[in-house]
Amino acid sequence: MLKVEAHAKINLTLDVVGKRPDGYHELRTIMHEIPLCDELTLDFDAEGLSCTSNLPYIKNDSNLALRAAVSFYEHTGIDEGLRISVEKHTPVGAGLGGGSADAAAVLNALNDRHGDPLSKDELLALGAKLGADVPFCMVGGCALCEGIGEKMTELPTLPRCHIVLVKPAASLSTADMFARLDRMGKNALHPDTDACIAALRSGDLIELAKRMFNSMESAAGRVAEIAEAKNELLRMGALGACMSGSGSSVVGLFDDRKVAESAADGCRGYRREVFLLDM
Repeated sequence: MLKVEAHAKINLTLDVVGKRPDGYHELRTIMHEIPLCDELTLDFDAEGLSCTSNLPYIKNDSNLALRAAVSFYEHTGIDEGLRISVEKHTPVGAGLGGGSADAAAVLNALNDRHGDPLSKDELLALGAKLGADVPFCMVGGCALCEGIGEKMTELPTLPRCHIVLVKPAASLSTADMFARLDRMGKNALHPDTDACIAALRSGDLIELAKRMFNSMESAAGRVAEIAEAKNELLRMGALGACMSGSGSSVVGLFDDRKVAESAADGCRGYRREVFLLDM
C-alpha cells in the first residue's frame, strides 16, 4: 500500500497564442505547484482496477487517476490489482489541475514502484495523452509551459509569499471558455509573460504580481463571481491577482501574512471555498 500526495497548480499567467489544425489550442503559461493537494492511497491487495473518492460524483469511468493506472499497465504490460482511494481537497472545476495532479501522482508512483520501466520522457508523453496539465503536475515546481502544455522550461519558484485562493460557487467548462475566447479574436487581452519570467528570475515579487494575467479572464467576463473575487483580493491588499487555468478559482499574491489572513477572512462567504497557502 502506498500513500501519495497530488499537488495542485496555479497559473501565474496564461496566454492562448493560437489554434492548431487538430483543434487544440497553443498555450504559453507559467504554472506553479502549490501546497494544496489531494491524498491518494494505492492498495495493491485488490482484484482488478478500481477507484473510489470521498466525492461520490467522481466515477470510475471519468476518473483521471484510474485512467492513468490503466494507461501505465497497458504500456508496460504489468498485470496487478490496484484499488485507488482519492481523498479530494483540491476543488473540482477550479482551474487548479486537481484531476491532472491525481493522474500524475499515480503515474509517478507506479513507475517508481516497478523500478522505472518507463523513461522520464516516456512517462511524460503518457501523461500528456491524459491531459494538458498532467506533465507539469508530474514535474512540479515552476515552469513555462508551451504547446498544449507539454513543452516545459524550468523557472525559479516564487519568492517567499502567501497565496489566498478563492473558489467561487460557479464552475466553468474549459471547452466553452476556449470557444468564447476564439469568438473574441483580437479583442482578447494577453499577459506579458516574458516580463513575468524576468520577475521570477530576479526574485521581484511585486513586479511579478503586477503582471499576473490570464487571457481566459476575457472569456469569463460573464461570470460576475470571478471578477468580484479578483476585485476583493486586490482591495484587501493583494499585490496582484488573476484567474487560474480556465477558472473559476482566483489567485491573490501577498507579501504580508497578516494582510493575507485578513483577506482570506474577508473573502469567505456563501458557497465559496477559500484557502490561505504559505509559499
